[in-house]
Amino acid sequence: MSDMAARLSTEEMAELCALADGTLPADRRAEVEARVAASPELQELLERQRRAVLATQSLVAEGVPAALQAAVEARRRGQARRLAPRFALAGAAAVAAAVVAAVVLSGGPGAPSVADAARLGTQQPTAPAPPPAGTTGTRLAIGVEGVAFPDFARAYGWRALGERRGRVDGRAATVVFYGKGNRRLGYVIVAGAGLPRPSGAQATVIRRVEYQTLRLNGRLAVTWRRGDRTCVLIGQATRAELLKLASWPLSLRRR
Repeated sequence: MSDMAARLSTEEMAELCALADGTLPADRRAEVEARVAASPELQELLERQRRAVLATQSLVAEGVPAALQAAVEARRRGQARRLAPRFALAGAAAVAAAVVAAVVLSGGPGAPSVADAARLGTQQPTAPAPPPAGTTGTRLAIGVEGVAFPDFARAYGWRALGERRGRVDGRAATVVFYGKGNRRLGYVIVAGAGLPRPSGAQATVIRRVEYQTLRLNGRLAVTWRRGDRTCVLIGQATRAELLKLASWPLSLRRR
């Protein structure tokens, strides 16, 4: 996908951005949409740009904390100069917000991000719930590269509802969905080395593991690493509840 972005001209990238945020002129829409429809790479690039637009709108609506603005100001200036031609139709304010969104959600533009992983956790399951592993009542019979999914049913009443497999910028990722009453959670584990940590999150250290809480895709989420694999827990729960589930039990962190 990053290769495709590099091959696009400034004008082509600007039109793709405009298509994503709904500002592309009507007389150009049909041609651009046809070009996107013929290219899976362009479709993926458009989808990522649409997610970036939603993230930017969320940041603008909620306001960017002053401390975060100060922390990324130097980086923003350099990135804004590189990104400005590609966001030419968005205006200077949107460029600045897009840069902040890129820094907060992914550690830099074009990188596979925690936000991409969280998006999987808000979708629907495509397979039945995995069964428990053994008789301990702590693990499910499913994992990613040696990192097991927890079984929350006995301890917390969150029962596995189903699973889904997907990809985060080329990396395999698995989601197990849990339910409790009318509430639902998605627990995502991404294969490969850990994704860049989101710099705008609220950090909490529990037993020497750092958990970062932030709002992604309109929902509260916690992200952390187990065995250097990125995990994301997102859904209808309080911050305290998400942290309790994410950090339980200690024996699940490595195996």
